[in-house]
Amino acid sequence: MARSTQAAGVRDLRVCFFFNAQRHQLLHGISTAVALARRPGFEVSVMSPARDHIRYAQLLAGRLGGAPIHYVRPRSALLEAARWITGGQVPPKLLTLARFARQLGRFDAIALPERTSIILKSAGLRGPSFIHLDHGAGDRAAGFDPRIRHFDFVLMAGDKHRRRMLREGLIREGAHAVVGYPKFEAADAARTAGWAPFPGDTRPIVLYNPHFAALGSWHRFGPAVVEAFARQDSYNLILAPHVRLFDTKQARTKWQALFDAHRDNPRILIDTGSDRSIDMSYTDIADIYLGDVSSQVYEFLRRPRPCLFLDAHGVDWQGDENYAHWRFGPVIRDAGKIIEAVDAARARHPDFRAAQIQGFAETFDDPAQNASERAAEAIAGHVTARTDRTRA
Repeated sequence: MARSTQAAGVRDLRVCFFFNAQRHQLLHGISTAVALARRPGFEVSVMSPARDHIRYAQLLAGRLGGAPIHYVRPRSALLEAARWITGGQVPPKLLTLARFARQLGRFDAIALPERTSIILKSAGLRGPSFIHLDHGAGDRAAGFDPRIRHFDFVLMAGDKHRRRMLREGLIREGAHAVVGYPKFEAADAARTAGWAPFPGDTRPIVLYNPHFAALGSWHRFGPAVVEAFARQDSYNLILAPHVRLFDTKQARTKWQALFDAHRDNPRILIDTGSDRSIDMSYTDIADIYLGDVSSQVYEFLRRPRPCLFLDAHGVDWQGDENYAHWRFGPVIRDAGKIIEAVDAARARHPDFRAAQIQGFAETFDDPAQNASERAAEAIAGHVTARTDRTRA
């Protein structure tokens, strides 16, 4: 349990929520930071090398009701120049870590929704406890990164991840907690109530959500999917890939002509990285999910609806836990008749509904509870116990 009062002369415990990747990861930590900052005995900071990240964090914290959080963005001309050259949302991670290491070393704990920053620990930053925040709750092996075993404490969304991480030796008894999915609370606060992507249009909405990973479908099928929807009038299409797919100048330049060709189509919305592409606006409003290996399918299945998956690589996926989500809808290997495939996925949804409900339940622990408060409680207990052992 977290301390309710501070002993005389004992300072508050300092916890930093450090965001060293694209803006979508803020939603996996900010509601927990707010909940922890409201607890007596804790001083919470949100740190990032990106000005827009800090602004977004402040916006989200305000929509969550506010909290006494310190927002930190150390100035660095070198980091800003590096970010401008790459065109990404943040500077190169390792460069940022080199710049921030000394400041990060002053905290009692650092909460991270990514794994690259754990290199600080092997580089000699031993003072803080490193806490891993779940970001996404999918099935790909990449979500079970071997670097997770180097964290001092690990938070997970549900029992599916706990079982697999224990089996793979990524977590230890007494050094992890299943807390649910704090992103649900952050995203619910972030979204604009009543917003509609196609006002007055009653056509079903298809969300195409390709992943940036090599196993994704965009490079083989993406342009053909967009062109097919441009030629029909039964559906509206939202193209909202994982934000990392087009997070460089090179990637945006490569596909700009395609985006421009369909920008004015009233039945197609293309979003390569706005706030709506990360706050579950599209997974909340869409009628059909079209994807490949993104964990966002689980966010979509907060309400069971038709799914269709594109296998662009001829994967032997059945029985492979890395593709467990492909049990939630038909899987196709040819996008040549994508509209007909969407029709079929809608018609066959009753065949997959039970698997969707079961998969969601295994992935997210008790969504009715406040995951952010549970995560804050777990972090508070871990940091307090670790500090008490150090001071003993």
